[in-house]
Formats: sequence, structure tokens, C-alpha cells
Amino acid sequence: MNGAIFYATKYGSTGQYAHWIGIATHLPVYNIAKETPDLSAYDFLVLGCPVLYNRLMFHTWAKQHAALIKTRPTILFTVSGAGPGNKLDDWIANSLPTDIILHVRHFALRGRQDPAKLTFFDRTMLIIAGLLNRDRVAARDEMHGFDYMDKSSIAPIVEMIESLK
Repeated sequence: MNGAIFYATKYGSTGQYAHWIGIATHLPVYNIAKETPDLSAYDFLVLGCPVLYNRLMFHTWAKQHAALIKTRPTILFTVSGAGPGNKLDDWIANSLPTDIILHVRHFALRGRQDPAKLTFFDRTMLIIAGLLNRDRVAARDEMHGFDYMDKSSIAPIVEMIESLK
């Protein structure tokens, strides 16, 4: 079976993971903001998306392509400061229809946030969020940034892709 990687990115972490996965699997990689490839040309899909403001950045795109996504094996990887857990599960549930959530195989990857590269709005919102966050570790990350990028974390995704080929 042939597949492809489709991703959205704002600050580059998701794009970096998508390219690492593409190199490891030899799958084509498409930035959905810049390219409009035909999803129906592929037997399986790998979707990558950052979580911004507690939502998947490509939630509208995913809903527009839901009918096709549900007809193919689909891997979803999300990238955020939050690791796997209830908080991330809630954000996904608030972003995607239940039938898509039940259909995809989800992998949570940790990203990077460099305050110097954020827009003024995003930086301001993260400072406010950090001041209000009761989780002091997460608050520190929101206010001062973090780098949890880990190339080795793509291994389970690569393994699943190889099983679909």
C-alpha cells in the first residue's frame, strides 16, 4: 500500500517531525497550507498537526476531508507541549468529530516553543496562560518556552507505517 504524510505547522515542530518520518519511511510529505495533493491517491494517510490554543490547528481541514479519512487507515500525530493524557485527549475531542477520533491511531509527540519566534499575540497569550496555570511546570513552559523535540519518538509511528506498506 502507498501512503503520504500531510501536516500543518505554525512554528516548525510539526513540520520537522513530518520530515523526519518522511525520511525514515520514504513517504511523500505535504504541508497542507502550501500544497493541495489528492488524498484519494493514497491507500493510507499520516496526518500531523500542532495543538494551538487547546485545539488541533487543522481541525477545519480534517472535518472537510473526514469522509475520505474514514475510508483509509490513518495515523494522527499531534505536537504540543503537553504529553499524552487526559488534557490532550480533551483537546482532540474538542477539535475532531468522534468518528474520526475512533478511526485514527493517535501518537502524541512533544514539541518546541521558542518565545523569541512567537508572534506578539501568541507570546502575550502564553504569558497570561502561564500566570493563570496552576500546574507550575506547565506554567514555566508557557512563559519561558521549552524544547521537547525528540527524533527517537517517531519510532512507533515509523513502525506502524511500515506495517501498512
